[in-house]
Amino acid sequence: MKLTYYGQSCIGVEFGDARLLFDPFISGNPLAKHVDIAKVPATHVLLTHGHGDHVADAEAILKRTGARLISNFEICNWYGAKGIKDGIGLNIGGQEDLGSFRVKSTVAQHSSTLPDGTPGGNPGGFVIFTKEGNFHHAGDTALMLDMQLLKRHQLRFACLPIGDHFTMGMDDAAEAAQYMGVKTVVGMHYDTFPPIAIDKSKALSTFKQAGVTLLLPTIGETIDI
Repeated sequence: MKLTYYGQSCIGVEFGDARLLFDPFISGNPLAKHVDIAKVPATHVLLTHGHGDHVADAEAILKRTGARLISNFEICNWYGAKGIKDGIGLNIGGQEDLGSFRVKSTVAQHSSTLPDGTPGGNPGGFVIFTKEGNFHHAGDTALMLDMQLLKRHQLRFACLPIGDHFTMGMDDAAEAAQYMGVKTVVGMHYDTFPPIAIDKSKALSTFKQAGVTLLLPTIGETIDI
């Protein structure tokens, strides 16, 4: 399984023939100017909620690649009005078997409004079940006890926000990893804007003290995971 970090919460995960792309916000990210969105692959685009720093490039990538959209019901309807009809509108707790993987919608404690002010339904995250192992993309969230329920999915890794201010910070994220029973975390939602700039050395140390390995790939970097 390969993972590519595109900045903020945009992560690509590749396994088999699947190219999953989560929360594409690239062209508007000043730290991702070197990433060409015309070359970002996707068979499925997964949107955790409607904020602009998670959906900004979704329409362009969906139309270019013909990827299938996976999000909540409201967001799928919003994109449907833009001509993107191949959407799977899940609600919290719902799941869909797509053959090469299964996706389940999970709770997130956040908010969700689309760029034009339309309500974006409930914010969430996703658990992805694959033959190569299961993983979680938490979207934007605070620490919550519900995360303990994710331990039963035997997660290989989790993608967690660590930037604080708009989401949980590094201390809460390390505790979230413990709740989930994961030993490897890919950090996301940090450094893009001044309020979420972090001390990376401190973050690495915080997770290490919690018995968790924190991965902070550079923007555009692909790692085996």
